[in-house]
Amino acid sequence: MSSPTVAVMGAGSWGTTLSKVFADAGSSVRLWSRRADAARSIQITRENHDYLPGLILPFGISATADAAQALDGADIVVLAVPSQTLRGNLAQWRDLIGSDASIVSLAKGIEKGTGKRMSEVIADVAGVDAQRIAVLSGPNLAREVALEQPAATVIACPDQQRAEFIQNAVAAPYFRPYTNPDVVGCEIGGACKNVIALACGMASGQGLGENTVASLMTRGLAEITRLGEALGADARTFAGLAGVGDLIATCSSPLSRNRSFGVRLGKGDTLEQAAHATHGQVAEGVTSSRSVYELAVEHGVEMPITRAVFDVCHNGLAVADMVGALMGRSKKAE
Repeated sequence: MSSPTVAVMGAGSWGTTLSKVFADAGSSVRLWSRRADAARSIQITRENHDYLPGLILPFGISATADAAQALDGADIVVLAVPSQTLRGNLAQWRDLIGSDASIVSLAKGIEKGTGKRMSEVIADVAGVDAQRIAVLSGPNLAREVALEQPAATVIACPDQQRAEFIQNAVAAPYFRPYTNPDVVGCEIGGACKNVIALACGMASGQGLGENTVASLMTRGLAEITRLGEALGADARTFAGLAGVGDLIATCSSPLSRNRSFGVRLGKGDTLEQAAHATHGQVAEGVTSSRSVYELAVEHGVEMPITRAVFDVCHNGLAVADMVGALMGRSKKAE
């Protein structure tokens, strides 16, 4: 069987890295960038200077700013744009996607205003059956994967045959994908861990130590699991790569934008100052804290850490007061 053709729509750090992984696994890859100059630079220099400077990309990747060219005949379409821009981008691409192409979501978030998970947004906008939609999630810090440091991930899809097709297409020597039918669990884990990472960063920025961070991660996992189960997820997913695995990497690493953003807030920066210090980008968890909190309220799920992060990011709560509020909660059994 010939190698699959993969369109990666989005040339940020993770989209570019996944392009490399697919190419190293033997797939033919087209990487779409919204900026023509960036696509031209990647094509000529084999390097994404904006997001992964110093990393030479394999010749199995061709870069383009033409969405129709990227999507033409693609067997696998990887959506690598931010969660809050997914709907608008996909509306422009839906008619260009093949009728049986597998669609893979990389975005980790809950859509603002609708409370929809990314797979639900894809089904809604592109009008495709949920069986064609997969989610890739796990402890996958882009630069480490790009440097070929061993990592594992989860391909979540209700269609096992399709999941295995994507799994084979992305299985590079340094990148081990596992399949899982629990799309809901993988998406909730991916969206919520960014919020908990902000809390861990805030605690670190306040000068608090590993005990505090470990406590936030552990109790954060408990509230993520509660929300996931309320939405129909399998609790076992949260004990795996897309749950605790992703949570540990995002809450612990200085490569994590959400953790780094939280550190800035913990040191007293405003949202605007923290964004300026992190290359002008607001961390995904800031937006997700509102969406996840609203989802929790809607389903009657208690998520105190998420509520505290939401209050810091959107209601003006001081970080020091957030930590005090969490420690002052009523005592109960774990």
